Amino acid sequence: MEYYQHKVQYYETDTMKIVHHSNYIRWMEEARVAFLESIGWGYDRLEKDGVVSPVTAVECKYKVSTRFPEVIRIAVTVEEFKGVKLKLRYEMLNADDVVVFEGRSEHCFLDEKGNIVSLKRTYPELYEVFASLAAAQ
Repeated sequence: MEYYQHKVQYYETDTMKIVHHSNYIRWMEEARVAFLESIGWGYDRLEKDGVVSPVTAVECKYKVSTRFPEVIRIAVTVEEFKGVKLKLRYEMLNADDVVVFEGRSEHCFLDEKGNIVSLKRTYPELYEVFASLAAAQ
């Protein structure tokens, strides 16, 4: 499994020197962008093809506080894919392999007019990638 790495920045901490909770959602997005690029379907490619993939839901579970200047490794996996909706799972670990955060995000796929896109019909190659990654879980 490939991990995305994020080095905690000083500005991401609060007055207690702990990472502010809102940053974990940003890290989810960073890792998601890297994940899509790693499977050959980066946001730039999707948008060039006229597809956007908005977030429709986010779930977060904070396990252990993180601090500057830790390096956090983030694993992204396809938890579920049913052709229209994609559910991703995130696990963030510190240098001691302790899980510091677990999260999930849900996404759909829309065309430039805001209509739902059926990946199976319109982008069968991408559909197969997501379907195979979901089946592997």
